[in-house]
Amino acid sequence: LTCVQQSIMNFGILAVQGLVNSFGTTVMAAFAAAVKIDAFAYLPVQDFGNAFSIFIAQNYGARQNERIRQGIRGAVLASAGFSLLVSILVFAFARPLMGLFVDAGETAVIAEGVRYLRIEGAFYPLIGMLFLLYGLYRALGRPGMSVVLTVASLGTRVALAYALSAIPALGVVGIWWSVPIGWLLADALGVGYYLARRKQLTP
Repeated sequence: LTCVQQSIMNFGILAVQGLVNSFGTTVMAAFAAAVKIDAFAYLPVQDFGNAFSIFIAQNYGARQNERIRQGIRGAVLASAGFSLLVSILVFAFARPLMGLFVDAGETAVIAEGVRYLRIEGAFYPLIGMLFLLYGLYRALGRPGMSVVLTVASLGTRVALAYALSAIPALGVVGIWWSVPIGWLLADALGVGYYLARRKQLTP
């Protein structure tokens, strides 16, 4: 299932990349630089999600359900706090961060990259929560739910990217907004499933 999840993610990324390319070289260059900043910015919460998964799996095996519930509360608070801090930093320093990857003379590329980072980067707490949900369901023996969340997140992102970018008033900005909307939908699905099945998952 992990291979399936990774394949879905790669397919989604390629689909969005193809759409981005259709907007020309400036947008392509901006996107290429911005996603590098993106990946670096939320790498810590991705690793945190993996560590969280190990913690939950150990306690699930030991039937320490109260520790699982405490761990979930603590992890959500820690991930949200850290992700919010990163969002603030990326929003504030979007321009100099783009300058690390793009020549200062490429003002149009930098401007588009800043716009991407200030839309998508403002919502890092959502991707932080999604990594926790991935880890939680792997640890609780529900890896299929992680795949469902990946499909929900990327499927929404791809569908909305094509739909919103076709609106003249939005254009490429529609692609940027599709990312956090996809995260939000997957988070809502993952949290809703946990709340509905909490007594079964952590009795």
